[in-house]
Amino acid sequence: MQPLDADAIRASFVNCSRGEAKSVTLPTDVPWPTRDFLGWRDPKAPGRAYLVVPWGPSVVGLSLRAAPPATSRLRSNMCGFCSTTHSLSDVTLFTGRRAGKSGREGNTLGTYVCANLACSAYVRGELKSNVPQPVETLSLEERVARMEDKVRRFVERILETR
Repeated sequence: MQPLDADAIRASFVNCSRGEAKSVTLPTDVPWPTRDFLGWRDPKAPGRAYLVVPWGPSVVGLSLRAAPPATSRLRSNMCGFCSTTHSLSDVTLFTGRRAGKSGREGNTLGTYVCANLACSAYVRGELKSNVPQPVETLSLEERVARMEDKVRRFVERILETR
């Protein structure tokens, strides 16, 4: 992903007000070359998360809400973006208001994703889950492409204005 400055990140949000975008706590020290999208949790408001995704020649930013963490560690779940298996508490339901009139009417869309939104790092093996992973025959490039497709489809559904 190409490096973005604070103004570009704040201007990218499509499902929140400009005032909300101004109050976003931005991440620091992002390893841009190894990120396919920028995702982070707000350290000042743990229930808030943000996703900034390359979108054609620009980027699209989404404001998300994180469901409270699960209390059981006995089960596991798979990330809807990177397909990494985690303990149940390390996968979170993230919901985002839909863009436009639909979102203003209260319509949301959700998906279960790595709680730390570090999917790019898991796909590349920079981070490891504490749960054994199924064996995959896909190459790194194919796994990255699969993840990018899943993220793109989620963003497309948020942007739908029907």
